[in-house]
Amino acid sequence: MNPASANNRLAFTPRQGQYLAFIHAYTLVLGRPPAEADIRKFFRVTPPTVHQMIVSLETAGLIARQKGVPRSIALKIGAVRYPRSVGKPTLADDRAGIQILSPWVHPSLAGSP
Repeated sequence: MNPASANNRLAFTPRQGQYLAFIHAYTLVLGRPPAEADIRKFFRVTPPTVHQMIVSLETAGLIARQKGVPRSIALKIGAVRYPRSVGKPTLADDRAGIQILSPWVHPSLAGSP
């Protein structure tokens, strides 16, 4: 769900919301922000795509980062402002315009009881 800008909130696209949710979940689980390579692997996109999204999130005021400092992405919005879970969209989902949000589990924990 995209927060309405009617209440003078920062608005973001569903795709941006997925990236924000991933950054939040990754930071909670691993105790450090993701690198762009981590985001690239999760969303299965190219490095320029990830970098462009990070720049657009920063320009929109949704995240802050220190240029040249690895893993320095910090969310600038509260937890209620973005989805609390994230799922990997498939090509079919993208074609249909459907954004899938499902519980995210770090791959290293996926096989754990």
